[in-house]
Amino acid sequence: MFLKKIRFILIITLFYQTPLFSKSPSFNNFNSQNLSKYFSGIVAFENKDNTEALKFFNSSKILIENHNAYLKRYLYSLVLENKVNKAINLVKSNKERENTNFFDAYLLLVLDDLKKGDFKKAYDQLNKLTKIADKDKFNLAILESLRQYIYVFKEKVILNNKKSFGKLSIISETFQRCYLGDFATDEYFSELINDKDGNYIRYIFFYLVYLTENNRIDEVKNFTKNLDYLNTTLLLSQAKNWVEKSNYEKLTKFFSCKNPNDIIGEFLFLVSNIYSSQDNFEKSNFYLNLSNFFNSKFIFNLSLVAENQYLNKDYKKTRKTLKNFRKDNDFYYWYRIKKEAQILEIEKNKKESLNYIVSHFNKITKPNNKILFDIANFYRNSKKYEEAINYYTKLINSLEDDSVMKSELLYRRGGSYERGGNYEKADKDLLNALDINPDDAYILNYLAYSWLERDYKIDDAIEMLEKAYKLENNDPYIIDSMGWAYYLVNDYLKAEKFIKRAVELMPEDPIVNDHYGDILWMLDRKIQARYFWSNVIEMKNTETEMIENINIKLIEGLKNS
Repeated sequence: MFLKKIRFILIITLFYQTPLFSKSPSFNNFNSQNLSKYFSGIVAFENKDNTEALKFFNSSKILIENHNAYLKRYLYSLVLENKVNKAINLVKSNKERENTNFFDAYLLLVLDDLKKGDFKKAYDQLNKLTKIADKDKFNLAILESLRQYIYVFKEKVILNNKKSFGKLSIISETFQRCYLGDFATDEYFSELINDKDGNYIRYIFFYLVYLTENNRIDEVKNFTKNLDYLNTTLLLSQAKNWVEKSNYEKLTKFFSCKNPNDIIGEFLFLVSNIYSSQDNFEKSNFYLNLSNFFNSKFIFNLSLVAENQYLNKDYKKTRKTLKNFRKDNDFYYWYRIKKEAQILEIEKNKKESLNYIVSHFNKITKPNNKILFDIANFYRNSKKYEEAINYYTKLINSLEDDSVMKSELLYRRGGSYERGGNYEKADKDLLNALDINPDDAYILNYLAYSWLERDYKIDDAIEMLEKAYKLENNDPYIIDSMGWAYYLVNDYLKAEKFIKRAVELMPEDPIVNDHYGDILWMLDRKIQARYFWSNVIEMKNTETEMIENINIKLIEGLKNS
């Protein structure tokens, strides 16, 4: 009886959690079977199991027709399972259309007409949607962008009377002008690509497509020549690879700004990316699947789907998505191998992960710099420092002496030497890296901390750390290093100030908590010291050697204190 009451309360709570309930029929209209399906579907949906959710959502017609919260989750589940057409038809067939009075339902109707090329009908649907749109500024920005796109597709001219939403509007107008073949297209792409306040490097790809479609191949070659595999995105690395192989048809195979569906697909991808950056993976995947609905050719967008699934720890779905990246697209196939290796490390161990990626690496006859960089990093992260050093060396020898990337590689190779105990070569690499890039806070921090650990050049180390701290005063690792430096010169009050902040920023980091324990002990706060040491032992990432040392400290405290 008690369990039935609990279940009843839970169901009531779920029904009344939405303000749209006032438009739904009374609770008495639903029998226990309906309620059970509702509850089970909601639970599966909230647990990110859309396949299971759909089993329940599909089975109750009365709930679909009469309850907004149920319908909304059902629509989301359908789109998240790539059943976009079914979701659209569900909205169309719903007898109680006023009950679908929420943004996403009407958006599906707009997109349906848009994809079919019925721009007039899409425009009319958009006006209806504008009337019911909530006060969400981002939803309003989506509507305004779509309004401008539809107008351009319908009238073949740029809309004059329009609202502006900053860079989102500039991106929209760039593609609109590209669609029209407008003389100002180059100018708009240039503004995006060269914007210093945001990351719009992705739009270089679409600019390359635009140049290719207009037979400006020499400009494509010159542009991609300046792209560095190590310093650019996955998409641009792939584009550069195609250009180097004179595979220009690949650039236009996946996207064309002459195609309205491709343009809308990219716009929806942009929306998805914004939601992903806010860690709203449900919304992100919703718009991602809508993006794929418009342009299924652009498979590279699925890398964001894979990342979202990976971050949600849904490794089965991640693997399924990754299968879309095949060997004929070199860089995305390598991305697939790396991501599969990361999953193996989580599910099994680092050894299995490394063996997997090395076995695939060995099958590549001429690995480019990007792949060499990745394999070096994998060896370094797996504590195979000699192997990492070999590949970092190959890369270093291929770069100009003043290259910023060379500084980064010297930093990584120097770190590998340091971890392997070759301090002479480590210091040489790290100092050379600083000669190239003297204001790199992370190189300054790494070298300084290494010296502190060796009780070497303490004053110089502190000076470097103070410079690093001025450059990056919110970085927890640099803050920890500052605290530890003051600890080593017996300034425990200053040390405590920094380490306390580092612990607040990285509460699960074993080294930081260990440092805090040491400082508290020297401040004669021994109970607190033992508390933080004990925490270190319980942490997942604590290495065996550290655990052994802490067990000694818990018994004996700090010697010579």
